[in-house]
Amino acid sequence: MRNDDKKRQSGCPVAFGLDTFGDRWSFVIIREIMLRGKKTYNEFLEMEEGIATNILADRLKHLQVEGIIAKAPNPDNRRSYIYSLTGKGLDLAPIVLEIVFWSGKYDDRPFAVRTVFNKIKKDRSGFEAQIRDSHI
Repeated sequence: MRNDDKKRQSGCPVAFGLDTFGDRWSFVIIREIMLRGKKTYNEFLEMEEGIATNILADRLKHLQVEGIIAKAPNPDNRRSYIYSLTGKGLDLAPIVLEIVFWSGKYDDRPFAVRTVFNKIKKDRSGFEAQIRDSHI
């Protein structure tokens, strides 16, 4: 049995989602592309969470294999690549926004993206449409 088949053998949709995009670093990379407009390897290395280079390379490759992101040559720098969300990746927008909303509701620490939380609270579908429009 292939490893990919083995990890998805339960047939549980939650397990499938977590296997596809559910680890911390994958979701942080998705957030960076979706909400902060990051596109390059070096921009991802600058995240405040402090991802290690080997983990970043592994997660970018995993997200590509899963069809969540696409990798294309950077027209401004031939030695680097631009990463973008695919349609499959953009379909995660409601999940990302729900996590932001949930965190804003329950995290009692100062919330760095309070403006994003307030925009989602005011017009969730409009904010989601704005994300889609900015990545097409």
